[in-house]
Amino acid sequence: MEISTKNVRRVLHAWCFYDWANSVHALVIVSTIFPIYWGNIAKGTDGSDMIMFLGQTVKNSALFSYSVSFAFLFVAFINPFFTAIADYTGTKKQFMQFYCYLGSIATAGLFWIDSSNYEIGIILFTVSLIGFSGSLVFYNAYLPEIATEDKFDSLSANGFAYGYAGSVLLLVFSLSMIMLPEVYGFTNKTLPTQLTFLLTGIWWFAFAQYTFAYLPKSAKKISSQTNWIWEGFRELRKVLNELKHLPLLNRFLLAFFFYNMGVQTVMYVATLFGDKELQLPAQNLIITVLILQIIAIVGAAFFAWLSNKVGNTRALGVSIVIWLLICVFAYFVTSGNEFYGLATLVGFVMGGVQALSRSTYSKLMPEDTEDRASYFSFYDFVEKVAIFLGTLVYGVLDQITGSMRNSVIALGLFFIIGLFLLLKIPSKTTYQTRRA
Repeated sequence: MEISTKNVRRVLHAWCFYDWANSVHALVIVSTIFPIYWGNIAKGTDGSDMIMFLGQTVKNSALFSYSVSFAFLFVAFINPFFTAIADYTGTKKQFMQFYCYLGSIATAGLFWIDSSNYEIGIILFTVSLIGFSGSLVFYNAYLPEIATEDKFDSLSANGFAYGYAGSVLLLVFSLSMIMLPEVYGFTNKTLPTQLTFLLTGIWWFAFAQYTFAYLPKSAKKISSQTNWIWEGFRELRKVLNELKHLPLLNRFLLAFFFYNMGVQTVMYVATLFGDKELQLPAQNLIITVLILQIIAIVGAAFFAWLSNKVGNTRALGVSIVIWLLICVFAYFVTSGNEFYGLATLVGFVMGGVQALSRSTYSKLMPEDTEDRASYFSFYDFVEKVAIFLGTLVYGVLDQITGSMRNSVIALGLFFIIGLFLLLKIPSKTTYQTRRA
């Protein structure tokens, strides 16, 4: 399908719907049910949290963190080449489909994982993360292609809102199976949890078809005689040279690198923190994260509104200050009620900071560029390296000190550096000058 105009309603709706499709992975597999299931099945022969993996003894929660780090680092280094090729050959949608199908199939495969093959389980989890994160750079690159700049903030926020709403629906259904297995006729208590992983993979795969049906095809620059792999590398080098003349974009990427280390690490290990440090009941943790998704819809809309009033940079600054306070409070959390209150605050700011980061980067890109996927590959690279380093630092400190609380201190430092760098970028409701 070819379209030549922006702001086509069904295209915008289809774009947002990919968040609906794949956000179930972030919620069910990364944040709630699988981390707890993993903690229960990945046990040493003595029943402790110290397990064997690839001949090494490692704490199960640290291995979970390392697997997240590896997946994002892998995508960070391979995707810049894929996006350059996609821009040159007009195959952005095909790359997005490949990652989507890779991730959704690996997710569905977790259905067959138990204590006898937990090693395969963490590998499948890692592959599912590669599929999830790998597809997002191509998905994000569509934002400036299908909408005008005045729609970036609201459309980006709507995408996250779709994702939160869709993932909540599946999680509610999954929880009903896990908490009330007798209603569904289950006699095996672990079967509902495993079935949740299968349903998540199917949900992601199936709903993504609506997105793929309406997203436009990208224009090709390639001729039949062109060596498209070599030209893809040349395309990447061209974008790298252009970045040298975009100081605002470079400043933002540096700020984004630091504050995103904190944001993403909190989101990926929050459930493990409540489980390991506070020994909170698994069902309470899952219900808490469920409520956060609903709060995040409100938060994303609020920060989009705030950005329209005071500008993206200032609105992002407000959210980062709140994230910094979250880290301070988390270090002193000792009770379940304190954790739940803190988690509510996380829910309010997590949608806003993600949506505004994506839309701000879109505004800072050159308006006339055709290399949107390549440009977003650098955003994606910075994001993935930040997640890698953040979760790695968190896991190492957890492994060395035996307490996740010490890791929280490092996250606070990331937010401080990110905020300092962000304040050097002018805050405007519309970025009229990209080369300032």
